Amino acid sequence: MAKTRPDNIKLAVAAILATCFALSLGDALIKQQSTSFVLWQIFVMRSLIAIPFIIYLVRIYSCGATLMPGRPGWTLLRSLILVTMWIFYFIALPRVDLAVAAAAFYTLPIFITLFAALFLNNRITWQGWFAVLLGFIGTIIILQPQADDFNAYALLPLVSAICYAIAMILTRSKCQQERPLVLALWLNLSFVCVGTVALLVLYLWLPHPQQVAANSFLLDGWTPMRLDEWRAMSILAIAIVIGSAGAAYAYQSGPPALIATFDFSYIVFITIWGFILFAEVPSMETLIGVIFIIGGGMFALNPRPEIS
Repeated sequence: MAKTRPDNIKLAVAAILATCFALSLGDALIKQQSTSFVLWQIFVMRSLIAIPFIIYLVRIYSCGATLMPGRPGWTLLRSLILVTMWIFYFIALPRVDLAVAAAAFYTLPIFITLFAALFLNNRITWQGWFAVLLGFIGTIIILQPQADDFNAYALLPLVSAICYAIAMILTRSKCQQERPLVLALWLNLSFVCVGTVALLVLYLWLPHPQQVAANSFLLDGWTPMRLDEWRAMSILAIAIVIGSAGAAYAYQSGPPALIATFDFSYIVFITIWGFILFAEVPSMETLIGVIFIIGGGMFALNPRPEIS
């Protein structure tokens, strides 16, 4: 049995914060590009740009290291679950308000905390649960989902959150000894494979124009790219490298229940990107919600040996 990697809480928290920063920027850019590109093209092009960069980093920082993970089966399963997570989330977006989708998705720290207790035998104190609750309340205050907006598609972000929680539990329990950059490489290879298959299916299937018009982000065809769009894809590639490697390292190096609390920081960062890129001025409710989220993170960061 491989030795368990010792925890490094400070670096794990820094990694998840960097992850949320990078992924929130990537998601904001994808929102900008959603009217120009089909999701599968973004999957393929973003990862094709990212993969050579990841391989270069592996060679630089792990001289002579193989690009194969020690446990390829678990690594592949983790990667496909994460790809499935994003597919579910993006399928929901055209059908429900973003606030409803995001509120459903950010139940994920609750699932991670619950799964950590059930499958990893982590002992979660009442302080740990309270930290998750603070973050969740802050998210609800910011997003303010309305009950009358709910429909069956609103369940898909919830499924997406469960997928993410399972993937992070696998990261901690089955892939802890894998190098984060190797996990990032396999995730991006999975994005390329899934995106290529989807594009091939769309090419052979030729969906009806009305179907494409109703859901162009999922059903449209390949779009030629100009210089500005190549730049945007390059930024997306950098964001997914940081996000995929950072999430892997964070959940390898810290208790899932604690790290999950800091996943709420995504809401803080996406609020900032909304102001910068879309001139969305935060409301008083948003600021109050951010205080709850930061408070939950600081509460969780207070060291407690009972959480392991």
